[in-house]
Amino acid sequence: QVQLVESGGGLVQAGGSLRLSCAGSGRTFGDDNMGWFRQAPGKERAFVANINWSGGTTDYADSVKGRFTISRDNAKNTLYLQMNSLKPEDTAVYYCAANRIWTGRSYEYRYWGQGTQVTVSS
Repeated sequence: QVQLVESGGGLVQAGGSLRLSCAGSGRTFGDDNMGWFRQAPGKERAFVANINWSGGTTDYADSVKGRFTISRDNAKNTLYLQMNSLKPEDTAVYYCAANRIWTGRSYEYRYWGQGTQVTVSS
């Protein structure tokens, strides 16, 4: 059974930092693009960041550029998201995703974690 399990969420004050982890099991994700998404209360799920299989190419949403860093350790089958200078508007459930595919219209991810809550207080 393929699983992605996020950890590292929590409550932090504005300006603080958190590091999220996403541990994969059931298959190797070393050849996959992997990404982070988030969903705030009352809003749709939104893209945060993506990283290619080697870690050499990364993409970020404009809202997190310069504050968040996505990385991966293929030997551990694990994805990370370092979040610095956190703002209250970063409050959301954060999801990791793997195995990005192009449908002809958009990118989609085949595997998803269950999410971890990040709350940033002002």
